[in-house]
Amino acid sequence: QALLEESGGGSVRSGGALRLSCGVSGYNNIRFCMGWFRQTPGKEREVVARISSDGTTTYADSVKGRFTISKDSAKLTLYLQMNALKPEDTAMYYCAAAGFSSCRYAPIATDYAYWGQGTQVTVAS
Repeated sequence: QALLEESGGGSVRSGGALRLSCGVSGYNNIRFCMGWFRQTPGKEREVVARISSDGTTTYADSVKGRFTISKDSAKLTLYLQMNALKPEDTAMYYCAAAGFSSCRYAPIATDYAYWGQGTQVTVAS
């Protein structure tokens, strides 16, 4: 069973940047689809970015050109570089892992079996 732990959240001003990290334990590799999601109170958890085992990435339209998902397989760590942050990016951010190598088979939150506890990102205007 994979255990995921996020870090790197915090408070920044609009236009600022943050890098989130997600450490994976319980596995000796991360050859599966992983993603970053976010959620605000009263709203459903939404996908932000996903990365397949082959490195293929997809992004929500709202973050394209500003956020970059990446992974370091040797360190068993997933990253989300967030630039040009906006107040509407404020949310709890979660990393997740799906039981598929390709994220084509894991487009939505319910497709992901393993989740971290979340890290809060707050962007002030």
